[in-house]
Amino acid sequence: METKWLLLLTMAILSLLVFVQGDEEMSSVKPIVKIVKGKKLCDKGWECKGFSEYCCNQTVSDYFQTYQFENLFSKRNTPVAHAVGFWDYHSFITAAALHQPKGFGTTGGKLMGQKEVAAFLGHVGSKTSCGYGVATGGPLAWGLCYNKEMSPSQTYCDESFKFTYPCTPGVSYHGRGALPLYWNYNYGETGEALKVDLLNHPEYLEDNATLAFQTAIWRWMTPVKKHQPSAHDVFVGKWKPTKNDTVAKRVPGFGTTMNVLYGDQVCGNGDDHESMNNIMSHYLYYLDLMGVGREEAGPNEVLGCGQQKVFNPSSSSSSSSSS
Repeated sequence: METKWLLLLTMAILSLLVFVQGDEEMSSVKPIVKIVKGKKLCDKGWECKGFSEYCCNQTVSDYFQTYQFENLFSKRNTPVAHAVGFWDYHSFITAAALHQPKGFGTTGGKLMGQKEVAAFLGHVGSKTSCGYGVATGGPLAWGLCYNKEMSPSQTYCDESFKFTYPCTPGVSYHGRGALPLYWNYNYGETGEALKVDLLNHPEYLEDNATLAFQTAIWRWMTPVKKHQPSAHDVFVGKWKPTKNDTVAKRVPGFGTTMNVLYGDQVCGNGDDHESMNNIMSHYLYYLDLMGVGREEAGPNEVLGCGQQKVFNPSSSSSSSSSS
């Protein structure tokens, strides 16, 4: 009898080893490599789509895996969440794959890649959270609770863009997506860039999680205005501050990503601003959960933007948020 149980136990362990090994092989795609003008370029298929030198590096799925996504967004599919079954890891990686050849999560080595993913998702988590002070698991565990604004107070149609991004009759341009888009001009501009008709069909963002992540990563990777940096550039250190930036206390790091994305809705309002601190808290929480540690976030002048002068005051802002 003991021999039989020992045999069954051995078979079970061997099966588990085969499963784990197979799972590792699935999560580690060997890149297709080609040399162009002496440069090594790679493509990793759905994990990093398009030949580039960045795809030869560690890509997002190499250091950010399904279990980590589940840890970061542990409450998103609870019955009281508002977008149950919508957001998933595969959609995030599929969207990221389109931007990794441009450096998303692949710039500056593994640690910088991990920090950038935590930073980007910190914004996403804070903007899609339904967490509150005494929520189960804590207020930071409820990111990706929403995929759209639930009770919009207006249709967010700006008629001053009627010649470039005219509002479609009967359509509302309220917040949708991972970094919620508002206003017809933002739907129009983003749709043009991604070759998707979001101006006529903004609802696509609440129907397709990959597209919802893709629009958010595009915003992260793209300057709001010409001659300004993207959130990606200021985070990974590709942006070099001018003398004016230094005077305005704008420095490379997480704080300036908030300045790029939200302007004076979040930044330049002092260090006690609730929205700013909420976004920062999500970033620090995700750094911890990813095993990087919040100490990698840097000092407060890098982490926050309370003392910064904004790039685009709200009167001229075209950021993705509602103001």
